[in-house]
Amino acid sequence: MVAEVEAMYAETRRETGLAAMSPAVRAAMGKVERHRLIPREQQGSAYANRPLPIGSGQTISQPYIVALSTDLLLPKASDVVLEVGTGSGYQAAVLAEAVKQVYTIELIEGLGRAAAQKLAEMGYRNVEVRIGDGYAGWPDKGPFDGIIVTAAAPRIPPALVAQLKPGGRMVIPVGGDGFIQYLKLVTKRADGGTDEREVIPVRFVPLVPKTGG
Repeated sequence: MVAEVEAMYAETRRETGLAAMSPAVRAAMGKVERHRLIPREQQGSAYANRPLPIGSGQTISQPYIVALSTDLLLPKASDVVLEVGTGSGYQAAVLAEAVKQVYTIELIEGLGRAAAQKLAEMGYRNVEVRIGDGYAGWPDKGPFDGIIVTAAAPRIPPALVAQLKPGGRMVIPVGGDGFIQYLKLVTKRADGGTDEREVIPVRFVPLVPKTGG
């Protein structure tokens, strides 16, 4: 799997600006036990370089996208990172191998609780899972060095930009239903403004806001 991801980096280097995984991300991709984060019926495809269904209409992301999103943050061992869309917990686990602390939000309670349990069983003490609205972020734990969003929003949520540190980076798929989605890299400037770059076209499930009271 790691070799396949590395090959995709080489193929997409012109678009992404990354010719190969960083040593930290490569080590994380080789260490995280993806099979422990997917349903039993998907076990045979655990290390295929493709997304897999995990129930509730959600998927575990393609390993290449998980690696690329992590690398685009330029993660450091001292970083505190927010993930929006816990899903299976796979992206959180990869991040946890590369940064100091991961806070991750999941709207679907069953998925979030299951991911939290699995991550704890796998020994990740630097991941905290919260059930809630990803559009609102997690202001009590911010500001963050980096933010990764694992579902597509029609536009970049202002609350997430507000929770980025100056110089911080956010990786987010942007595009509504029926539109082409792009994985975007958002960098927050010292003056509070942002610079945005479209990296590659992608296909993610939608980022659903919390409804009701």
